[in-house]
Amino acid sequence: MFKHKKVLWITRTAVLIALTVVLQALTIQLSVGLGPGSQYVTGSVVNLMLIISVMTCGLPTGLTVGAISPVMPTLLGFGPLWPVVPFIAAGNMALISIWHFIANWKAGSIYISYILATVTGAIAKFLVLYFGIVRIAMPYILGLDDQNIMSILFSYPQLITASVGGVCAIILLPTLIKVTRERL
Repeated sequence: MFKHKKVLWITRTAVLIALTVVLQALTIQLSVGLGPGSQYVTGSVVNLMLIISVMTCGLPTGLTVGAISPVMPTLLGFGPLWPVVPFIAAGNMALISIWHFIANWKAGSIYISYILATVTGAIAKFLVLYFGIVRIAMPYILGLDDQNIMSILFSYPQLITASVGGVCAIILLPTLIKVTRERL
């Protein structure tokens, strides 16, 4: 039985990683004409997948997807610069951890917990990315000033994309959780 659970965990985690990377590549390709606006589409979809991962398969899966999701696109040539990958992974893990602990907290309605997780998670991810990338990686690792486009990409858009991903999760999660629990 133990081996079965381990294989199931590996399979689910691998599928969620693959789906996240494929959706990321697809949204980047489909939104090429949007210019910087493509970040809103891609970021929202990735944040949705991070939340779905943790809420349907648990914290270990969520953290694994969050850590690997910025690495795979970079390996495939359409992701961020290597020096910022650890900061993106840390931002993902902040969002995932907050969703895990707050959304599973029984505060009456699941929707209250989900809304609180969305707001808190978006703020946490924004803070990790802003301070990690804009205030540390850009000036000290990459040698860039704060007038660089990366300072915009890793500031307020992160609040928006994490919030949109959270709102989409609020809509989809009740059904997804019901379906995944029925299948076990």
